Amino acid sequence: MGQALYRKYRSKSLSEIVGQEHIISTLQNALKKGNISHAYLFTGPRGVGKTSIARILAHEINQIPYDENVIHIDIIEIDAASNRRIDEIRDLRDKVHIAPTSAKYKVYIIDEVHMLTKEAFNALLKTLEEPPAHVIFILATTESHKLPETIISRTQRFNFKSIDPAKAVEHLKTIAKDENLKVSQEALELIAEHGDGSFRDSISLLDQVSSLGKQIEADDVRDMLGIAPAAMINDLYSSTVSGTPKDILNSLDKTTQRGLESTLIAKQLAKTVRNNLLNGVDDPGLLAGLLNDLIEVPASSDPSAKLEIVLVGVNLKSRPQARIAAAVTPAPTVATTAKPMPTPVAVAKPKEAPKPAEAPVKVAPPAITDDFNQAWHQTLQSIKKQYNTLYGVLRMAQPQQDGSKIELAFKFPFHQKRVNEAKNKQIVIDVLSAQMGQPVSITCIINGEAEPIVQKPKAKDSPQLNAISNIFGSTEVLE
Repeated sequence: MGQALYRKYRSKSLSEIVGQEHIISTLQNALKKGNISHAYLFTGPRGVGKTSIARILAHEINQIPYDENVIHIDIIEIDAASNRRIDEIRDLRDKVHIAPTSAKYKVYIIDEVHMLTKEAFNALLKTLEEPPAHVIFILATTESHKLPETIISRTQRFNFKSIDPAKAVEHLKTIAKDENLKVSQEALELIAEHGDGSFRDSISLLDQVSSLGKQIEADDVRDMLGIAPAAMINDLYSSTVSGTPKDILNSLDKTTQRGLESTLIAKQLAKTVRNNLLNGVDDPGLLAGLLNDLIEVPASSDPSAKLEIVLVGVNLKSRPQARIAAAVTPAPTVATTAKPMPTPVAVAKPKEAPKPAEAPVKVAPPAITDDFNQAWHQTLQSIKKQYNTLYGVLRMAQPQQDGSKIELAFKFPFHQKRVNEAKNKQIVIDVLSAQMGQPVSITCIINGEAEPIVQKPKAKDSPQLNAISNIFGSTEVLE
């Protein structure tokens, strides 16, 4: 089994460390002067060299050569993620008083130290307060904010930074040359960008694409990582800020057909929005809101639907006045000039016998247009794919359209109450607005004579369903 590239090219001395010069120079000067601290704290993002430097420092403090394949008895590594309880720290506290076997110092490297329990931190604190002269602690973590201030104050803290993309590309180019890999400059830049400031992640990606066994181009990296081409992201951005909801949905359909993940699409689009925001392209208020919404997409339970709603919502907000005006502006009236009428002379009229009261005329509800009927059907189908329960209730509605105002009439209070819930109502508004190409408002009412335009399937006659119908007012069998 071959060795992973990130392990093969792991630094063996402080002089080989790349991207953390501010830390290396400080540690090298301290070693030359013999100013050794009893506790160090290394903080920063993943894959930037915290553990590697901790191991190298532990060996150089003891003036012994570093070989990652050789375990030195006086250099103890502890993974706090799996040894986080107070019992493990008590065991450590009991053993620190034992003198080192062959080295000058006994060095404890505690990785992911933020994972320790509160009780374990308290036990470690006692040791840090009064450490034996032969013991040195090196703590490493990616989440320093989870450490108690009492622990941080008793250490020398070194803040590691993300690797500069240019330095990452140069380092990847050196590794590719040593491994006889043919990788284009654009491919290396894409790997470094996707590594997100982590040497380990970038080298692992290079190791992954090296299995292709050919000249590696940027498109090969995109296909392996599921990254959308820049032209596709730009098309999606243009559809969002200046197109129509239909354009947005068509662009998203193209990404789905290529098997691209919505979380990665949102991340790429966020970078484009950020660049345009910095360069003053388009409305900054609109872009700032879009950027904030895109950040929430990966955390959503349904990233695909969340991305669709975010983009359509921003599109509708970009030109709301024009859309609403087109939907509700009345037909223009023609101004006419008329001569003033003479003052009429009052003439007494004979009293007429009162007419019998006429029965009120029942006005038929406004007709459903074909366009709205189609939009309503598409809305039901879209909601059915992701919110089956909401679909089952919504299909009981009789919709009526008055411009951008939609009234949903339900025969039973149970259905009206469910759709009128804030979360469910917003889902219907977002999807229906996208289908109609304009922002809409929805009102849910109860009408005992309401009939849905989509007939529900007849429920099977059974005592159980009849009982449910008596309680909730309706029974339906969903497919």
